[in-house]
Amino acid sequence: MADDTNAFESSSRSGPMARFLSFVEWLGNLLPHPVSLFALFALGVVIASAVLSWMGLSADDPRVGREGEVFVVTSLLSGEGIRWMSQSIVTNFSGFAPLGTVLVALLGVGVAEKSGLLTAVVRGMVLGAPPKLVTAVVVFAGVLSNTASEMGYVVLIPLAMAIYHALGRHPFAGMAAAFAGVSGGYSANLLIGTVDPLLAGITEEAARLIDPTYEVHPAVNWYFMIASTFLVTGACWAVTTFLVEPRLGAYDVSEAEDDLRLASGESTEMKPVSKREWRGIAWAGLSCVVVSLGIIVLAGPGGETMRSWLGWLPGWGVLQNPDPEASGAERFRPLLRSVVPMIVVFFVVPGFVYGRVVGTMKNDKDIINAMAEAMRSMGLYIVLVFFAAQFVAFFGYSGLGQILAVKGADLLIAMNLDNPAVFLPFILMCCFVNLMLGSASAQWAVTAPIFVPMLMTIGYSPEVIQAAYRIGDSTTNIITPMMSYFGLILAVATRYKRDLGIGTMMATMLPYSIALLIGWTALFYLWVFVLGLPVGPDAPTTYTLAS
Repeated sequence: MADDTNAFESSSRSGPMARFLSFVEWLGNLLPHPVSLFALFALGVVIASAVLSWMGLSADDPRVGREGEVFVVTSLLSGEGIRWMSQSIVTNFSGFAPLGTVLVALLGVGVAEKSGLLTAVVRGMVLGAPPKLVTAVVVFAGVLSNTASEMGYVVLIPLAMAIYHALGRHPFAGMAAAFAGVSGGYSANLLIGTVDPLLAGITEEAARLIDPTYEVHPAVNWYFMIASTFLVTGACWAVTTFLVEPRLGAYDVSEAEDDLRLASGESTEMKPVSKREWRGIAWAGLSCVVVSLGIIVLAGPGGETMRSWLGWLPGWGVLQNPDPEASGAERFRPLLRSVVPMIVVFFVVPGFVYGRVVGTMKNDKDIINAMAEAMRSMGLYIVLVFFAAQFVAFFGYSGLGQILAVKGADLLIAMNLDNPAVFLPFILMCCFVNLMLGSASAQWAVTAPIFVPMLMTIGYSPEVIQAAYRIGDSTTNIITPMMSYFGLILAVATRYKRDLGIGTMMATMLPYSIALLIGWTALFYLWVFVLGLPVGPDAPTTYTLAS
């Protein structure tokens, strides 16, 4: 049996796919340091914008209400462009959305980590769970974390690396599994998330170019999302188990930063959770219940019935939308936008409670020191974000993303397909555009007015079109530097490999992207065209043009 295992691992490291990934890694690692790379990307956008603006590159604006307008390339080397760059460099950095999110959330995570709560919980989970299920649980948790917006990137991915490291497995396997679930599985979930109403609104506006009365509700892809959750979990588990982890091999702790090396040098085995630690975990869990009850009070769920019973409680429903016409997800938009502060509270309170019980924390000074230590670990991330923010801002200002999206759409239209095969190039085009436009809503706002009317005219419903778009939007999230949290993941990963290059990251995540693209597209065709199942409640598959 051991011989068979060794043979499998050897073939996993020397087979055609492994050689291809090794080539990708080698090629990618020839690139300069990630910080330098983002700086070069920003410089490249500046030069490209000037050249393409001089050439007169443009595209018709397909959005509703913008008829007759065109997208043009804005030169960053013009007088106006230079003035904009010189005045916006600071705000590009300070206004970069993931920066504040990550740093604020890390204040809470730092307290829980310093108190020992996270370590104790990880040991308790790992020592009590079958090793074969760890990867599946990590991926599944990553998919579900999308409901809580940034939580998966900020909390789950670093935690997965710590879990795998504690298990004696390669931390990058944990990073890859969690990243694939959180970002590659972005459009899969058991619940409706914050992005669903946003995409539905864009789809509805695009559909009304053909049918002015058409309505698209936020849950139109829910059934397909639920099925996709299990596809993503299974596919990412298989890729991690049979390809990525064997290829990574044994982890060499000498590649890690000093604090991790010293911690690993103390013991190569995880110690069982002591009785005192279990008591601390129990009290921390109780504090989580109290915090959860407080958030429920602030959310004020249940409508008028619950309000009549519990409305006397201080703060009941203050995190609801004050607009009486708001309903569904829109009703709880203030709550959904408060996820980051809730992450801080959910880590600080249980972390301090645990620390008090086990003796690792005594007062507010310990909390402050823990937060300060967490901030010290983010130096590389902050430097990387500065240049990444400039690249993203320069690219957006230049208008290149919108023009490339429209040109790609024109190419798809030129193929003149009028059968289910049209969805294959459509999904591939969405994958390509996603490499340049990291925002799902920004990408769909540009492409929906083209593709929704086009595909409606050949008989497909906006709901099905949106479901296909979401496949392309998700599967390349994990291999594009345009993804907002790419810099965070890269910075956290360098703790485990100091000389990490982008090539290693790309080669590690590429198999997931390929597997998800193939598997998810196959599920789409099976679900919609073979089984004839609806992609969501009240979501038809076909559309008939009015006479």
